[in-house]
Amino acid sequence: MAHRGQAADYYTNIDEQNGQNGSKDYPMQPQQAYGGQQQQYNGQQQQQYGGAQSMPPPPSYQQGFGQWSPDNKPTFEQAFKVEKPKYNDWWAGLLFLAVFAGFVAVSGISLQGYAATKGFNGGGIYGSQNDFGLNTNTMVLFAFCLVMALVLGYGYISMARIFTKQFIWITGILNIIWCLATAIYMLYRKYYSGGIVFLIFGLFTVFCFITWIPRIPFSVLMLQTAIDVSKKFGHVYIVSFLGGLIAAAFGAWFSVTLVAVYVHFEPGANPACNASAGGSGGCSSAKVIGLVVFITFAGYWITEVLKNIIHVTISGVYGAWYFSPNNPPKGATRGALRRALTYSFGSISLGSLVVALINLLRQACSVAQQQNGSTGNFATDCAFCILQCFLGLLDWAVQFINRYAFSYMALYGKSYFESAKATWRLIKDRGIDALVNECLIGPVLTMGATFVAYACALLAYLYLVFTKPSYNTNGEFTPVVVAYAFLIGLQIANCFTVPLSSGIDTIFVAAAWDPEVLMKEHPEMYNRMIEVYPHVQQAIHA
Repeated sequence: MAHRGQAADYYTNIDEQNGQNGSKDYPMQPQQAYGGQQQQYNGQQQQQYGGAQSMPPPPSYQQGFGQWSPDNKPTFEQAFKVEKPKYNDWWAGLLFLAVFAGFVAVSGISLQGYAATKGFNGGGIYGSQNDFGLNTNTMVLFAFCLVMALVLGYGYISMARIFTKQFIWITGILNIIWCLATAIYMLYRKYYSGGIVFLIFGLFTVFCFITWIPRIPFSVLMLQTAIDVSKKFGHVYIVSFLGGLIAAAFGAWFSVTLVAVYVHFEPGANPACNASAGGSGGCSSAKVIGLVVFITFAGYWITEVLKNIIHVTISGVYGAWYFSPNNPPKGATRGALRRALTYSFGSISLGSLVVALINLLRQACSVAQQQNGSTGNFATDCAFCILQCFLGLLDWAVQFINRYAFSYMALYGKSYFESAKATWRLIKDRGIDALVNECLIGPVLTMGATFVAYACALLAYLYLVFTKPSYNTNGEFTPVVVAYAFLIGLQIANCFTVPLSSGIDTIFVAAAWDPEVLMKEHPEMYNRMIEVYPHVQQAIHA
């Protein structure tokens, strides 16, 4: 019996063999798959799904579940064995650790300068003598944003558990209202650049939500399935909650470091620039920009790695449920987490690096666009909008591939590029992309995380308006502070929402690899899928 992990190599060689014999028939004989059961796909289905050649059933494999009794369950490692080499993309893992060490070093040096001049920068919201850069007032602001992100993120996931059917409607409506309200208020305060950006996002959200209405029933079914499984595996919510807490703790650390960089290195009447005050005397705007760019990149990468560790862990749990709902392997959560932190850590770091670089560019573009808003240069604003759209589409494409690649990686322990390539080809050839396109959970959860980010951004703006810190008399720091408040809220909320989306992504990937398990082990779910979306029978080539 071939091991499941060999399937990727099998599919890789199919096109080469087809090219040699000139036939559209795959070399695999029917009796090789699923104990001799033959599955036939007609040419009409091939044309319907982008003209892809008919995907054969996966090779027979011994997953290990069938030979185990309820009293003698396998471990996660026994059920989902990892073939050699076990440690994939290890260089990316080492690079991530190096960047993390650099972040620690920058944080330590900056905080030392801040501590040496704490009296100058104030001990709270008021009382600061610093009128040239961020100070303790900003730290208090970010603390409020962290609390809001933590409360709203946890409350949002709790709402999904309690109001599952209404969840999608509530998310869409709240997101639209909050985004438009933020835009209207900013325009009322004559903060035109930020108001116009939020207004465009709000109108686009309205358009998207209206077009998504016909797809809500199928998405509700998938969300209910994910919620039901999470109730059987309580560790799903433990992982989600702990991940959110860790993300919030890092958000606090990042916020303090960001402010401390300005306090320690911003030129001007800054006592931290004096060596006797604990500084190095090397203050400059270039140094501030360079360090802010570095810690922003590091912040994105660290939070993306955290989010994807959660994703891989939860994917392992849902994969165990999919292949053996009645006799899942023991220690699935621990086993999946251990794999994410060891064998797959380098691959997680590599996939997260790509997203971090794109998000860094988006963040820089957002700040530059808001700062340019005060000049009223229409041509420059249009150029920034086009660049933002391009980066947004690129980010969506990479995130789309990463979601399913990491789910595949959680079960089969492949490298990042192997997982991305195999998963993408599988999804397209099987036609499972029809299911993915019909499911709104990913966009809805993104809306939910964005709602939390909007709330944090609006809170930051109101805080600056009412506290009137001396360093922001002319509003020059408003774009920076609001953008980072949005970033903090978004990243923390994503760590809360990722477990639900991870479960659904894993179901899609597992159904693509082995649709027969869906029909045999989960007949009730399969029948309900047909009821709300009859096309599912052709979509998985069943």
